[in-house]
Amino acid sequence: MGKQVAVLVGAGSIGQAIIRRVSAEKHIVLADYNIDNAEQTAKTLENAGFDCSTLRCDLGSKDDILRLVDYANSNGDIMNMVNAAGVSPSQASVERILQVDLYGTSVLLEEFGKAISDGGSGVIISSQSGHRLPPLSQEQSEALAVTPVDELLDLPFLRAIDDTLKAYQYSKRSNVLRVMYEAARWGQRHATVNSISPGIIITPLANDELHGPRKDGYLKMIESMPAHRAGTPDEVGDLAEFILSSRGRFISGADILIDGGCTASYWYGDLQYLKKTH
Repeated sequence: MGKQVAVLVGAGSIGQAIIRRVSAEKHIVLADYNIDNAEQTAKTLENAGFDCSTLRCDLGSKDDILRLVDYANSNGDIMNMVNAAGVSPSQASVERILQVDLYGTSVLLEEFGKAISDGGSGVIISSQSGHRLPPLSQEQSEALAVTPVDELLDLPFLRAIDDTLKAYQYSKRSNVLRVMYEAARWGQRHATVNSISPGIIITPLANDELHGPRKDGYLKMIESMPAHRAGTPDEVGDLAEFILSSRGRFISGADILIDGGCTASYWYGDLQYLKKTH
């Protein structure tokens, strides 16, 4: 049996928590827009006994994604693909969010669906934000799910978006729909693919927000949701480990919220006040 490969796109806290749980005896390919982040993560993982290599990859570039697939294939049989990369509403323009989070993730799903090994599995990290978007029409939902990837950004209702939060919400809703569409194709290779939609998870970026000028709003939201706390990358990692393992083989094309009840409270509980701002 050849070497098995696990691919992580986005070498942040959540991605690291997942890849550590599923990559013993596998070669880890760490891909990140910032190669320094990938190399720093590789050093940490290698010091913990993992076998790693790194590659710079812009998730918004189809050429970079194709290069990543080829590189991963050259290292062995691709058994796992984890996408934890993306940009947020406060980090980028509408165009960049749609290019990376919506288009890039769709390309990644399609191309790794052609390369994943028999019995492999993938996870896309989406966001609770996609669940805050009101229901789309059947036509819009189907367009996000099945439109050829190179035509996605030309959809009229996407081109009309002029707000970064809306761009992010549509992108994350698209992730969930695209996973459903691709699950049927991955299944032809006896592979599974799912998405996970985290809520407020404590990462370096979240910590900055919790200590920055918008901290009061975040703290109020955390206190008002059912869990009364933020989550940790390890909790997302535990969920992803189950989905990616042999125990999760009957789960494919699904999206799982892990948000401490925040979405439930947004629609029906104490967080309904957020609808006025979102």
